[in-house]
Amino acid sequence: MPVILPVRGFHPQIPEGCFIAPNATIVGDVIMGTDCSVWFNAVIRGDVNSIVIGNKVNIQDGACIHCTYEKTKTFIGNNVSIGHNALVHGCKVGDNVLIGMGSIVMDNVEIGENSIIAAGAVVLEGTKVPAGSIFAGVPAKKVKDISPELLRGEVERIANNYLMYSSWFK
Repeated sequence: MPVILPVRGFHPQIPEGCFIAPNATIVGDVIMGTDCSVWFNAVIRGDVNSIVIGNKVNIQDGACIHCTYEKTKTFIGNNVSIGHNALVHGCKVGDNVLIGMGSIVMDNVEIGENSIIAAGAVVLEGTKVPAGSIFAGVPAKKVKDISPELLRGEVERIANNYLMYSSWFK
């Protein structure tokens, strides 16, 4: 069974129909939208501040979502894929975003909609990622604008695939 615990009087709010892997951890002030999936060894820690997750979000294996006590909250939009072992911390993620495997997104980052954070990227504190951008590197910088083909072929495809994958476990 997943670890789903209240912290400081806040109980995670998880709609029916979301897939939560048996060894995932979700604690505290977490509000999750519909059709989400939280995969094996992923951690969503709403113990020190709030985490709000939109609809059709997949948080893949080993990813960690957290925030900073009395400073930053985490907001994740709709149709977002957070890749394996990514760290998303005290930031705002717009709709239709792919955060690549092993990437780090720090406090007070704002990622505009329809964007990609490349695998292994480190998005430094306070960075503003314009809508429709691809950011890569350490530290992450804009490498180009996202094409409609890449938006459909990666961002939408991955979000839809994870909705399908989660159905296999229900």
